[in-house]
Amino acid sequence: MMNRVTVIGAGLAGVEACYQLSRHGIKVRLYEMKPGKKSPAHKYDGFAELVCSNSLKAIRLESAAGMLKEEMRLLGSLTMEAAENTAVSAGGALAVDRKAFSDYITRCIKSDENIEVINAEVTSIPLDENVIIATGPLTSDALSEDIKRLCGEEYLYFHDAAAPIVTYESLDRSEVFKASRYDRGDADYINCPMDKQQYLDFYNELINAQSAPLKEFDKEHFYKDNFKVYEGCMPIEVLAKRGEDTMRFGPLKPVGLTDPKTGKRPYAAVQLRAENSEGTLYNLVGFQTNLKFGEQKRVFSMIPGLKNAEFVRYGVMHRNTFINSPKLLDCYFCMKKRRNIFFAGQITGVEGYIESAASGIIAGMNMSRKLIGRKMLELPQETMTGALCRYISDESIADFQPMGANMGILPPLENRIKNKSQRYLLIAERGIAALKSALSD
Repeated sequence: MMNRVTVIGAGLAGVEACYQLSRHGIKVRLYEMKPGKKSPAHKYDGFAELVCSNSLKAIRLESAAGMLKEEMRLLGSLTMEAAENTAVSAGGALAVDRKAFSDYITRCIKSDENIEVINAEVTSIPLDENVIIATGPLTSDALSEDIKRLCGEEYLYFHDAAAPIVTYESLDRSEVFKASRYDRGDADYINCPMDKQQYLDFYNELINAQSAPLKEFDKEHFYKDNFKVYEGCMPIEVLAKRGEDTMRFGPLKPVGLTDPKTGKRPYAAVQLRAENSEGTLYNLVGFQTNLKFGEQKRVFSMIPGLKNAEFVRYGVMHRNTFINSPKLLDCYFCMKKRRNIFFAGQITGVEGYIESAASGIIAGMNMSRKLIGRKMLELPQETMTGALCRYISDESIADFQPMGANMGILPPLENRIKNKSQRYLLIAERGIAALKSALSD
């Protein structure tokens, strides 16, 4: 039946995709391996289980999370409906009773006449059907192997060891300079030069900073034999503890660089590399880390030029199954080479509960449109949802890493406004207006 869709996974992305499909009159088969089998993180039998926190982040519109949630409401989100019906007091955040939230969504999905729920593990993708794969960051080993065959072994990752990302506009440009080593290339990097004292101060704070606790399944994935680091995922703080000069022969090596202020090679240099094609975001090269977020802010702000840096993503280190979406997916979450297969959720490289749910909305909506012969919905770049769609499909990203909602992925305002809250509110209002206009067409 060509107008039926198989959805794999009943997390936030999967249930949102089902909900959108049903609203468009599409029949759905939803496969969920619980309760027969659970991932290491899941404990509850219900759908859309929140496993790490009951908070869906800030409510205020002038925040990235608040802006995204308002867009989701306009798009007809089941997540937002459930959250508003199961909310608990949490100040400026939207928090829910996790059990009630899961039960609400489970009831909605199971009572939907267009949705057939099948409690079974999927180990191979039905390539001749319309499919949305929404299996999350802890996709089972068997299905991961089949996704690897579908996407190509080099395009599926099983860890998320990512460096922090900062906004370009928050850098102190008087403290940094653009250059590639030995002047090769087109000055692709922003360099943060350190003298010896700055380096030693940074080194001492780094090696004494507090690390975040790892979950048991993350420890098994990244570490063996008393924190022997998983190959290729060395945290910067672990590297630093191997010796005072280790970083200067690694990611902070100054060779091939000349500080235009001094005309000399710096003692050490942190390099920032553009994270997106617009050049609004930069990542700290070689700074994958497992430090607590507050410690990252404190220690990395010691780097010249980063004193007032706005971190749109902190470094993380955890088990995370995700695909290299820019090589595989378009901005509709559809595979470029297999137009009957969509992906949704954290497996696409969006990070966070609401981001995962938003991607499910877009995947379900566009699969529906494809099946009923309508043009797929390409959201305006001014919207947070549209910006996430563009991020996961931006082929200019050399080292793709998961990303959550943040103001740095949106185009800046035409006129610069210094007050951050005011600037963000105007950006959010612009995005909401753009979304309303797109949906009315």
